[in-house]
Amino acid sequence: MSKNYHVVPHEGGWAVKKEGADKAGSVHHTQKEAIDTGRERAIRDGGELVIHDRDGRIRDKDSYGNDPNPPKDTKH
Repeated sequence: MSKNYHVVPHEGGWAVKKEGADKAGSVHHTQKEAIDTGRERAIRDGGELVIHDRDGRIRDKDSYGNDPNPPKDTKH
């Protein structure tokens, strides 16, 4: 199973869903709370955090695994 976590819009807030899961692992009032939870899980599992905007489009990604050929970080 994938180690990627997605922060997605959810009824009344934001959800953290593990990639491939049918249901949200957790639901939060704010996107920041969901991002913090998703980041903790991605770091723990050595995966990737994928953050979506309100329309469901991907707005950001952060990798926390061991990548032998990491891309150059252009965000920072």
